[in-house]
Amino acid sequence: MLNNDFISVYETTNILYSQFRRILSHNYILLFTILFIISSETAPAELPALGSVRPVESRNGMVVSQHSLATHAGVEVLRGGGNAVDAAVTAGFVLAVTLPSAGNLGGGGFMMVHLANSHETIAIDYREKAPLSASQNMFLDKDGSIISGKSTYSYQSSGVPGTVAGLALALRKYGTISLSRALKPAIEYAEKGFIVDEYLHDSLIAVKKEMEKCPASISIFFKDGGAPYEVGDRIVQKDLAWSLKEIAGKGSQSFYTGSIAKKIVADMAANDGLITMKDLAAYQPVIRKPIHGTYRGYDIFSMPPPSSGGVHLVQILNLLETFPVDSLGHNTPETIHLMAECMKFAYADRSRHLGDPDFVKVTSAGLTSKKYADELRKKISLKTITPSVEILPGNPGGYESDQTTHFSVMDKYGNAVSNTFTLNFSYGSCITAAGTGILMNDEMDDFSSKSGVPNAYGLINEGSNSIEPGKRMLSCMTPAIILKNGKVYMITGSPGGSKIITTTLQVILNVLDHKMNLADATNAARIHHQWMPDVLYVEKGIDAVTLRRLMGSGYKIETQGYMGCTQSIMRMGRI
Repeated sequence: MLNNDFISVYETTNILYSQFRRILSHNYILLFTILFIISSETAPAELPALGSVRPVESRNGMVVSQHSLATHAGVEVLRGGGNAVDAAVTAGFVLAVTLPSAGNLGGGGFMMVHLANSHETIAIDYREKAPLSASQNMFLDKDGSIISGKSTYSYQSSGVPGTVAGLALALRKYGTISLSRALKPAIEYAEKGFIVDEYLHDSLIAVKKEMEKCPASISIFFKDGGAPYEVGDRIVQKDLAWSLKEIAGKGSQSFYTGSIAKKIVADMAANDGLITMKDLAAYQPVIRKPIHGTYRGYDIFSMPPPSSGGVHLVQILNLLETFPVDSLGHNTPETIHLMAECMKFAYADRSRHLGDPDFVKVTSAGLTSKKYADELRKKISLKTITPSVEILPGNPGGYESDQTTHFSVMDKYGNAVSNTFTLNFSYGSCITAAGTGILMNDEMDDFSSKSGVPNAYGLINEGSNSIEPGKRMLSCMTPAIILKNGKVYMITGSPGGSKIITTTLQVILNVLDHKMNLADATNAARIHHQWMPDVLYVEKGIDAVTLRRLMGSGYKIETQGYMGCTQSIMRMGRI
């Protein structure tokens, strides 16, 4: 039971508040009031001093998401006696309404569930699949060159969605409330509307050009005449409300074989799309064995392939474990160098060894073994940089069969959910299936359209992630649950495309190695290296002396405003 322990939470919506780490105190009030709605017996909220932010605390469970209405809906489920899965599914459906850039019915994702009573940790894979008529070279022209935009902003860019099936499966197996109850707040916000905030206003303006290619999208997300919704306006999504009611009344099969499926398929057929009734009817989410590793006495659980997130999170932690990261200090040149070197080796391995385990042999056991980490570590020097061109994918052995959103939930019983789902790009393909209100994903770009050629996130992959009918595309999503002495200690995850793995990694390191509270761990400036291109990306906030030393060592550095957008919960007190 968690009743005698505090849980602390911190989440930064960097997309909305990219300058949060450097903002004035009055904006902290805005952040707390908009993003955190938690269960009863909450610790008093005090304004933090600049430079150190106090996490929010609660005794009876917590929900943290990227939109306050989704958080509130999840909390109400907990208050009513529901468990973490009930709250997570409810929040997930609300995000499909209130955060249309990433929350979704027309996409897919991954859910980690920890069950306190049975001490089990489960991975639910509801990643999208390639349609049965997809082909390896479908995004190449007659000369073998990639056709610009076809894998991202066309009807053919959509994989078969998994979100509805995945959330319904989680609720059916591990929840306690009905699907109609879980959908109730989402239906209300779609039917009656909700107030447009600054992020929704700005993000819609950013994708208007792409949405103009789809009349159904423009009619929903812009006013008559194409004017943008202003901050404070109410946006209503009647077609989406209809779809949600269909799912509430007829179950998830309405999306895959019923009235919703028919509308999706009709729209696809009218626009050279690939998804058919056969594709939708055949879709099934999969319960998989999670990736498990250890780091300094903690148990790390995360998603297995077709996500690369769990494999490479554990791989990088294995590499770092024997280095004195804590005594080297947070974001010192030495620590950043070590993290960057370990990241390069992991992303090099990602390019060759990761894919859908139902189609290719995946070396998860080898990649996450301490023995393999010991071999790679011999190639890492504390004093010199290994150029990316000199790093090749390793031979781990042990074969075995930027717009995403994450939310985390913990209940008073000790159950936990860590969930990441996505449409891929912001608003996916920007195409709404006519009559449904459902934005479709553009996840086909996460396949390797051409071996050795980077995708939209700059990630390179060889044949293991090539397009095949019915195959799930590789992902970086890294929902993570950390246990201490068999009990949930921390839940975290992030959006961020190729930077998801490294963002999640650094929040964990900041807590476990650098002993930061969850707020400071989240707000600390982050770095990222993905092997190719050979660039060290850094957030604003890394001090100038450190950057000069890194550049003097030979790093090519590119500064960015923010990386990722973590939603985390941490259990406090004795465990």
